[in-house]
Amino acid sequence: MDESSMLPSTPSPSVTAPGPPTPPVPLAALLAREELGLRRIAGPADADLLWVHTSEMADPYPYLLGGELLLSAGVLLTDTDPERYVARLVEAGAAALGFGVRPVHESVPEALVEACDRHGLPLLEVPPETPFTTIARAVWRLMAEARHRELRRVTRAQQALATAAARPDPVPAVLHRLAARLAGRAVLLTARGEELHAAGRSPSPEATAALTRLAHLVTRDRPGTPASATDTHGGTHLSAYPLGGGEGLALALATDRREPGDHTVAGIAVVLLSLLAARHQGSDAADRSAALVRLLLGAPPAEVAPLLAGTGAGPGEEDTPRSVVHTRREEEPLWTVVHARRTDGTRADPLTAGALGASLGSPLVDAGQDRDAVRVLLPGAVREPGDVVRDSRGAVREPQGTAREPRDAVREPSPLAPHPGWTLGASSPTPLSDLAAADLRAARALAHAEATRTPLTVDAPVTGLAALIPPDQAAAHARALLAPLTPPLADTLRCWLSLHGSWDRTAVALSVHRNTVRQRIGRCAELLGMDLDDMDVRAELWFALRRE
Repeated sequence: MDESSMLPSTPSPSVTAPGPPTPPVPLAALLAREELGLRRIAGPADADLLWVHTSEMADPYPYLLGGELLLSAGVLLTDTDPERYVARLVEAGAAALGFGVRPVHESVPEALVEACDRHGLPLLEVPPETPFTTIARAVWRLMAEARHRELRRVTRAQQALATAAARPDPVPAVLHRLAARLAGRAVLLTARGEELHAAGRSPSPEATAALTRLAHLVTRDRPGTPASATDTHGGTHLSAYPLGGGEGLALALATDRREPGDHTVAGIAVVLLSLLAARHQGSDAADRSAALVRLLLGAPPAEVAPLLAGTGAGPGEEDTPRSVVHTRREEEPLWTVVHARRTDGTRADPLTAGALGASLGSPLVDAGQDRDAVRVLLPGAVREPGDVVRDSRGAVREPQGTAREPRDAVREPSPLAPHPGWTLGASSPTPLSDLAAADLRAARALAHAEATRTPLTVDAPVTGLAALIPPDQAAAHARALLAPLTPPLADTLRCWLSLHGSWDRTAVALSVHRNTVRQRIGRCAELLGMDLDDMDVRAELWFALRRE
């Protein structure tokens, strides 16, 4: 196997268009849906379906992406050579052809059947009682089921790998857990092919040698080095991924089969191993990065608390990224989650996201993916400019440096100011054990800021009269009142109330059409049996939604 055969796993845009973010549907799974009445009458039985497309064009080649189940009633087939028609479909990469009988054709033309057999294109006979839309819905349903299985598998793998990374021997533990999840071999190799750690059943000597060459390919320090590479040797699937940090290390995998989600699971392991193997990274920075990754991958907050305890985020530490102290010394430190998105709608690359984190005073940054917001975890409370400062009993006090400052006062938090080019949403100060809820509140604050075209929105904690009600009683009342609402309806109602009943701004915040907002709010009123134009009703619902 030479290097030219070891291509990056991500195809070049000039070669092929990207596939859908869902696993392919086996043709056999679609044929197994007896209610469709589909029958394969030509071509091979094995095919993977990525899309469903309907066309009555004589030559649909220019409009196919590849992997389609093309559905047609053969309207123009009477004037088209079946041989050329099928050849063009195969050239376009179509996965299968579904031919609907009646009203145009009483049966599938024999010439079409023979052409599909010659070119190896699966041909399905669609009975007249089966609409094409029913077939499309069945394929999308199968895709959704496959995607759900894949996400569930990836989520479980994330939790397992994050737990392994918290062990005293994290690198071997991650490799052992990865090998078990993928049912194969996981190896940490140097650029020279030296095996640092390994787990799982060893492949053949030939496959091992090929895996070493693959690892060398991705660790070369020169332009054009691929971000990952794959190969197959004697039925064994091989892949290699370079670790970050410039250490010249690679994660190499050898498995008997590839399943949807394997690449994602391997990517999670690469992130963890890159952090764990970063020998030149400062201990504080490594701990902070590891803590963020483990939190985002679902590790319990208690597991990462020891890592964050040494970051200087506690009271009185000299290296605190923000000059704040959040509570009295014996109380649990507070944290603030910030969501940010570029105002011009472009995606923030890791360097840009890191610069934002640095300006906010925290190295704990998640750059996000595609349109996802950048997330920054700030050690400490934040406030908007002009906010009052209170002591630990809630009394308003003078800023720092003035006379008669209470001994148990909370030192004034640095203000979270708007950043040019960014829209920010921040949670209220939150204990480490409640970061997941703070993450949700920060996302809502960002949506509110974007809808109102405000550069910064900070989620305000529950205060005033609402704070006088015991939290457990308030939560119980909220659950009972909002029980008829589904989560999407509750989120829509919360957003709509926060924006003073504005249909347009709510639509912007939720990225839906304004008519969808109207329908959802109408449904909320129907399920709750309340008049949402009544101010008393709105106030009670807002109270419940804030305490839910």
